Amino acid sequence: MSTILFPSPVFGPVHSRRLGRSLGVNLLPGDGKICSFDCVYCECGLNDERRPASRMPSRSEVADELERTLKRMRGEGREIDAITYAGNGEPTSHPEFLAVVRDTRALRDKYFPQAKVCLLTNATHLDRAEVREAIELIDRPCLKLDAADRDYIERVNRPNARYDLDEVMGWMKSFHGRCIIQTMFIKGTFEGKSVDNTTDQYVLPWADAVASIAPEGVDIYTLARDTPRDGMQHVPLEELERIAGVLRSRGVHDVHCYP
Repeated sequence: MSTILFPSPVFGPVHSRRLGRSLGVNLLPGDGKICSFDCVYCECGLNDERRPASRMPSRSEVADELERTLKRMRGEGREIDAITYAGNGEPTSHPEFLAVVRDTRALRDKYFPQAKVCLLTNATHLDRAEVREAIELIDRPCLKLDAADRDYIERVNRPNARYDLDEVMGWMKSFHGRCIIQTMFIKGTFEGKSVDNTTDQYVLPWADAVASIAPEGVDIYTLARDTPRDGMQHVPLEELERIAGVLRSRGVHDVHCYP
């Protein structure tokens, strides 16, 4: 049940299952969580229990700290594979997200031109034109879609603002394949309700939805860290591979499993 918060605005680098040696950029406060979802499995805890007292870092604070870190790492002869927007909530909530992305690309090009600029997002702000413009500048935008079922999303992802599944999928399709879909598969219960999305009830419509988005890749993963409550369970690799097979049968072949 122990959960974590990440320093802000820069943390790591950490070893990411998906992204390699990744330097994290946390655009949210370091002492709490700000997120448009309140996922029951979130490693940062539940929103009501992790309200921050401090503010988001400004664009200039992010750029200054990122440059100091990249300059130091290059001087030490250290390498990174990615610079990733992640941390204590939804990165695209930052009001200067587009400007921050532009700054990050310039600093990446200066210090570690081989590194990918990556984003982990729940896709709730794709209706904002500046967020979509920023995503077009990101090398690896990873967009969350845990299910193609509205009830499951309400029960497990728990959006705290308006969330229209059809609309969100429409915005995902608007990238014309230039995105990664990321999906968390779990089993068990949360507060007495099932959170299992590994059955055909959820896998089959999810696979159809992902195929209709036609992303350049799909990351299938499961619990790797503590969750805010007990009762949720890790999904073994064999089952993740079975789910990946369903997706591949629909013509989506660049599918990776991270147990």
